[in-house]
Amino acid sequence: MANSSKRSIRQTVDWKLVICYLLLVLIGWLNIYASSHASETAGILDFATRSGKQFVWILSGLGLGTLILFLFNPRLWEVISVPTYLIVLFLLVAVIFLGTEVKGSRSWFQFGPISFQPAEVSKITTSLVLAAVMSRQNFKLSNFKHLLLVAAIIAVPMLTIVAESETGSALVYVGFIFVLYREGFSGWFIACIGLIIILFILTLTASPYAAALVLTATISFSYCTENKLTRRWLIREAPLVLLMAFLPRIWRTIGGEEPTSFFATVQPIHLLLGGTLLAMPWLMFKAYRERKFSRWAAIIAFFAGLAMIYSTEFIFNDVLQDHQRKRIEVLLGMKEDPAGVGYNVNQSMIAIGSGGLFGKGFLQGTQTTYGFVPEQSTDFIFCTVGEEWGFLGCLVVILLYVFLIARIILDAEKCREGFSRIYGYCVASIIFMHLFINIGMTIGLMPVIGIPLPLLSYGGSSLWSFTVLIFIFLALYKEENKYF
Repeated sequence: MANSSKRSIRQTVDWKLVICYLLLVLIGWLNIYASSHASETAGILDFATRSGKQFVWILSGLGLGTLILFLFNPRLWEVISVPTYLIVLFLLVAVIFLGTEVKGSRSWFQFGPISFQPAEVSKITTSLVLAAVMSRQNFKLSNFKHLLLVAAIIAVPMLTIVAESETGSALVYVGFIFVLYREGFSGWFIACIGLIIILFILTLTASPYAAALVLTATISFSYCTENKLTRRWLIREAPLVLLMAFLPRIWRTIGGEEPTSFFATVQPIHLLLGGTLLAMPWLMFKAYRERKFSRWAAIIAFFAGLAMIYSTEFIFNDVLQDHQRKRIEVLLGMKEDPAGVGYNVNQSMIAIGSGGLFGKGFLQGTQTTYGFVPEQSTDFIFCTVGEEWGFLGCLVVILLYVFLIARIILDAEKCREGFSRIYGYCVASIIFMHLFINIGMTIGLMPVIGIPLPLLSYGGSSLWSFTVLIFIFLALYKEENKYF
């Protein structure tokens, strides 16, 4: 760049993003003090209290962020992406056997007063490896081998974290689907993830038949829409779907109160799946003859959805832990338990609702002061904001997060190098998933699965990991903007 002039630090660093980060950290620190001041009567800077410890982590985090931004060579992150990914993966496996069990999850290493959670660091290393692999020359997600490699990079740490019973951290990995979508991944695959969630819920709350009917109708409609056959679907498939929706009632009416052995043995789901499976050889022959990817995709999606429906009971009863099952049952209205597993969410919603428009004022929240909400300085920190700062305070915090995510995406789009752009989208996706799950959890829209609110929740591992995550991107963006 012989003819280019070098920019100053003021011009290369995205200071608006840095200020947004600092504001969120400050808001988090104040609310950590508010949520614990009644039980810890010392001042906000007393290092024996949670607010004092958080202050130390904030200062050390800022020091670490400064080193990343101004001292480390940004090119280093791409070079060390694979080794650090493998090291952290080893730690994720090791913590299952050597870690300390905390609230049913074996995901923490304990070194005296210091705790370390590899799952937090794994989000950074996974983001770096994804950026390194996907930014390689000739990499294409349409290439099956490349897609399989990316899927393995995401799935291996995710499944290892599930084995630690750290479901919340594992769910964050789903957010990488947005990164893949930006890099050319079909939006239909994202829709498939949404369909899987719907099938899981329908199987639990309604019946496998209802889930199978929704699966069949959705796949047939999607295929017809993709191939511009929507009118045909409305004329041929839609009436059949409507008839099948009433089939259970028709079947009970025909069978009577004391059905014969035929009506007792053969159920509507057998008719639905039997008819669909009988049509499969013909559909597969047509897919082979026409070489249509969309037809093969529909067939694969159907069998994958069917596997999801019939594995729901196993996942719910044997994979999820007892407290997780109970939280999902309460969330989906399958059980009422306001004094048990639903207590946290119930008290959280009371705290947020009692704040009104302007809140009760700093340190004036009764739910907060008297400790009605468990884990209020960590997973439920948002309800402290709601009670003491009200709707406007919640709005300000959410808008700061929206600005943070939007700013990262805008900066990522300005990057010329694929590594910086992809890593930026990884950072934005991770923050979004934490935000969505945590706030959804505190207002009763998501099950309580234990996940911190970025930069606000109490904890050194969480604060440092988000600081490193954000400042690596700031360093990459700064490097890209060094010259005019």
